Amino acid sequence: MSSNSTNNKVLFLICFSLLGCSPRKRKEAILPVEQNIQLDKSILDISVVAKGLNVPWEITWGPDDKIWMTEQHGEISKIDPETGDKKRILEIKEVWKDRTTGLLGMVIHPNIKEYPYVFVDYTIKNDKNIFSKLVRYTIQRDSLISPKTLLVIPGSSGHNGSRLAISPNGKLLWATGDAQKFQNAQNEKSLNGKILRLNIDGTVPENNPVKGSYVWAKGFRNMQGLTFSKNGLLYTSEHGDALEDEVNLITREGNYGWPNIEGVHDTEDEKKYAEKYNTIEPLLSWTPTIAPSGLTYYGSDNIPEWKNSLLLATLKARSLRVLKLNDDGTKILSDNIFLENEYGRLRGVCVSPKGDIYVSTSNKDWNPYSKPLESDDRILKISRANKISSAKVLKGKVASENTNIDNIDQLYSIYCGSCHKDDGSGVEGSFPALKGSSIVLGDKGNLIKVFLKGKKTENKPEQMPAFKFLSDEEGAAILTYIRTNWGNSAGAIQASEIKKMR
Repeated sequence: MSSNSTNNKVLFLICFSLLGCSPRKRKEAILPVEQNIQLDKSILDISVVAKGLNVPWEITWGPDDKIWMTEQHGEISKIDPETGDKKRILEIKEVWKDRTTGLLGMVIHPNIKEYPYVFVDYTIKNDKNIFSKLVRYTIQRDSLISPKTLLVIPGSSGHNGSRLAISPNGKLLWATGDAQKFQNAQNEKSLNGKILRLNIDGTVPENNPVKGSYVWAKGFRNMQGLTFSKNGLLYTSEHGDALEDEVNLITREGNYGWPNIEGVHDTEDEKKYAEKYNTIEPLLSWTPTIAPSGLTYYGSDNIPEWKNSLLLATLKARSLRVLKLNDDGTKILSDNIFLENEYGRLRGVCVSPKGDIYVSTSNKDWNPYSKPLESDDRILKISRANKISSAKVLKGKVASENTNIDNIDQLYSIYCGSCHKDDGSGVEGSFPALKGSSIVLGDKGNLIKVFLKGKKTENKPEQMPAFKFLSDEEGAAILTYIRTNWGNSAGAIQASEIKKMR
């Protein structure tokens, strides 16, 4: 055997040892097919890889062909995608979890031989102060060791953003939220509401837009997805307020408008601000909101219909969106909906080198749509079917088909149900019940005022957004609905009454 061959074999064995696995051939397990997805030409299998998880916030494909996962309460684990076996590799005891805080984003360096690093960000609380902390760990077999704090920024009980990505040139990108201080996103001195760009040792890259500053782009409310395409374009998904959830294409020094602009530039004030500050419109926005979450790029030939698309998991809409891109990745050509209402809230999404897709549910989080199933939370696998099974067949639909509101139940559910629930029960400690509410049943004028203007105080989570963008007729229908359902017995509200108070 030549010296080069021997050296290559040694490097191969060292790599596998570092990742805690052996080079022997793996045995494939057959996961039972739960459902199928019917595309134009392809049929896809849906199977459950793992279940009984505790809010898997991030899932990513590891260099050892395992699914690496953060769970919000503070654990990092590996899931064997063939057997579902779970192996915990780290518990971070200083994680503070409450509502949307906790152990959140994670990314593994793609050049694991040279840089055996995992980056995570999570929430901590010291006395009354909340922070978001970015930490680098070193992989050693089945452990993560030598934590190195790269950056700590102000956090909040909500709007912490927290997705991570590694750029093609090896820089670390961190998507931060505005931490519920709305002006942070435009404040040059704040690192909140920004895309931050770091060297992997935590220092500021020399070629960042402003010397000595981590800021790469600004003007964000609460980003929940971050991914690069095959040609190096960076995309984010972001929660709007009562309207205009977004997917954005990120550019160096880009300003994306929040809090002065929501979504597209379609009001006179927004157009003036956009002209003055050269803000960038989203590739796509959604009203009613869908609560977009995990985002990844799909470039595989395995599912040809989805090649060159962004895959987007959604929480409120409880679906997987397939956003087809044009050839250069600068436009979204179509928005197709899959898995709608089949598995509940969807949080994370990743793709294997083979082109299989993995999606995690989020039905045990702080705002479940309904009571979690015994099997929740789960990781689902979507793969090309070898043969047609007898499982239930699902089909996708074009997003525009979901925007026709033809009844008041649907109108209420779309705009109010995710917070106050379809039975008006709310979420204790976060969203007040509408059933029996003194505000709902009391003076009409006070209720209309809150509906039109919202009710917000900085640094307080889960507040009432303004619904003034709805028509007088839609507003009257919703307010009448909540005043006359679930045992409520108050008078109707007319469109003329809302028009008068605008």
